[in-house]
Amino acid sequence: MISDPIDKKLLALLQENSKKTNKELAGKLGLSVTAVYERIRKLERAGVISKYVALVKPEKVERSFTAFCHIKLVQHTKGNVTGFESQVTKLPEVLEVFHVSGEYDYILKVMVKDMEAYREFMLNKLTTLQHIGSTQSTFVISPVKNTTELSV
Repeated sequence: MISDPIDKKLLALLQENSKKTNKELAGKLGLSVTAVYERIRKLERAGVISKYVALVKPEKVERSFTAFCHIKLVQHTKGNVTGFESQVTKLPEVLEVFHVSGEYDYILKVMVKDMEAYREFMLNKLTTLQHIGSTQSTFVISPVKNTTELSV
């Protein structure tokens, strides 16, 4: 857990723009460049920072159609769960997979070009996976909030 206010501010700055130089970060935090470097290394070693990524605008790469697909497995055996998870995580259209409680077992966030591409994904990829009992899809009309920043 991060309780140091400087580390919290550093994480907020990095989440806002991880391409800021250590010099820029040092200026905003009132620290030396070396101190910023050491803090970042400490956060990486502790697993607080797991990786750095580039966020891509979906509409620029023809992936602006978002659907949430609810999956119900046929049976909740260890083999079915691990088998399904192993298969579904390999599908490039699936950005996120959540094992959930309630009426469904999983919620998938799927991003494709359009409705036709989603239909193709369902017919040729998702429904070929083993252990799926039923699916239900919900389509995004427009995103209201979409962030990767965690408030610490």
